[in-house]
Amino acid sequence: MPFDAVQGRHAAAVALASLLSSAPGGPALSQPPAGALPGAPETRAQQPLEPLDEAPSDGSLWQRDRLLGNPGGIRSRMEDAGFSTTVQETSEVLGNVSGDTTGAIYEGATLAALQIDTAKAIGLPGGTFRASMYQIHGQGLSDSNLGNLNTVSNIEAAPGARLFDLWYEQAILGGAVSLRVGQQAADEEFQVSTYGGLFINASFGWPTLAAAGLPAGGPAYPLAALGGRLKLQPREDLAILLGVYSGNPAPVGQNDPQIRNASGTSFVLDQGVFVIGEVQYSINTGDRAAGLPGTYKLGAWYNSNAFPDQRYGADGLLLADPASSGVPLSHSGNYSVYAVADQMIWREPGTKDQGIGLFARVTGGSGDRNPVSAFFNAGATWKGAIRGRPDDTIGLGVSVARISEDARQADSDVAIFSGAPYPQRTSETVLELTYQAAVTPWLTLQPDFQYIFNPGGGTPSFNNPAGKAADAAVLGLRGVVVF
Repeated sequence: MPFDAVQGRHAAAVALASLLSSAPGGPALSQPPAGALPGAPETRAQQPLEPLDEAPSDGSLWQRDRLLGNPGGIRSRMEDAGFSTTVQETSEVLGNVSGDTTGAIYEGATLAALQIDTAKAIGLPGGTFRASMYQIHGQGLSDSNLGNLNTVSNIEAAPGARLFDLWYEQAILGGAVSLRVGQQAADEEFQVSTYGGLFINASFGWPTLAAAGLPAGGPAYPLAALGGRLKLQPREDLAILLGVYSGNPAPVGQNDPQIRNASGTSFVLDQGVFVIGEVQYSINTGDRAAGLPGTYKLGAWYNSNAFPDQRYGADGLLLADPASSGVPLSHSGNYSVYAVADQMIWREPGTKDQGIGLFARVTGGSGDRNPVSAFFNAGATWKGAIRGRPDDTIGLGVSVARISEDARQADSDVAIFSGAPYPQRTSETVLELTYQAAVTPWLTLQPDFQYIFNPGGGTPSFNNPAGKAADAAVLGLRGVVVF
């Protein structure tokens, strides 16, 4: 069975995952999700759903929470009836000033979402229905210029209009138990670092190991998958999540899976299963807590599909051996374990959410069937670092994707059998410095700098196949408008 590993356009990113799961018009669960930390970076689009009665139609353009406001009170009346809508545009310009190939691109993603609170709409307590779609436009910088593993933008994807969410969630026992069924994305709730959501590089969302190793990148932006998610929250500080999804978000084929499921309506059910579980523990999250808040997570996932060996063929020969059939040895199943930590370490006196937060995330998997066998990222964010700008956030983060031992040895095999120099991949590191400015409640601007060390882990250079691709410096500006 053909296997797709399409990291170049994955997303996850927690910024968009947070947008989908908690934007105005996003899921409004009976209890806040474990891991929602004071001081975590938030754009207006990432804040929880809230009534808009305080946003009258004649409110100031610079004070309203959405660009179009609440004309005639229509939005408030809709929410009173249980219907919430979101339209948001994320646009950015990114360019690399160094690297094998330099240049600049524009890309954007428009999100349109409808959410229904069934308690208000039809008198069914605890129910939430959500439908959303993306219109993706422009061209990705990683795909066109860099060929790197840690994709520079968490909205980079194949252009087109695509259905994303289409699910129903039922909560009972005051939100202590909830079940979500339908088309959904695992990166909305699993492997999420709250503080990491500030960053633009996609590796701070859905981890690079999963994006590079799973069929079609797994159930993560821009491809959601049919499945179900069970959440148990017996206490405010403890949550247990279990998700079961289709093992491949796209139908089988040889071309880009985002093209094979271009509309997001393939609803694949015959390509194995992807199972992920996570335990979340939070500290000092209550309003009266004396200490600083933090959230710690442990999880693992398993995919039942067949995965190609990174070095050996089905005939027992090395894949680089000219005598080999070139058909990789097939492995049954793939897995990974991971841990995530978010911790506030300092809070501005007299404030609830201004201060410094740290995060770290590590994940590992088998090296014989994953091109990336270990992934790590970490960083720090500071909300309110500049006096007079309490809602702005600055962040510095680093992500490291380590090429598996088998894949590295396969590179050496190529050099041995070809008799010509061929670079051996090792790891790729990206360093990101970013500043998110809350210009208005409905507009954020985010200048961004990234430096990519050893793109692709050390893939051959475009200009010199015997050498490695050159390091790349990327500059960019993102804007987010909530309509």
